[in-house]
Amino acid sequence: MTDQQIISEIHQLPESAQMEVLHYIFFLKQEHLSPKKSKRSTNRVFGRSKGKYTLSPDFDAPLDDFNEYMQ
Repeated sequence: MTDQQIISEIHQLPESAQMEVLHYIFFLKQEHLSPKKSKRSTNRVFGRSKGKYTLSPDFDAPLDDFNEYMQ
């Protein structure tokens, strides 16, 4: 599709739809042209939280709240 075809199609739209096209173009430019930023500032380290959390000895025991469902 050529630039002229795209512009011709956009001109046939109502003004509100043309604004939506413009906003979508801004979105696409931001997604495809801006440098990608890493969401994570540090790398994950296996075992980093070891010893920080403890589970109770009865962690796997059935809950009393679900007794009627388990019978």
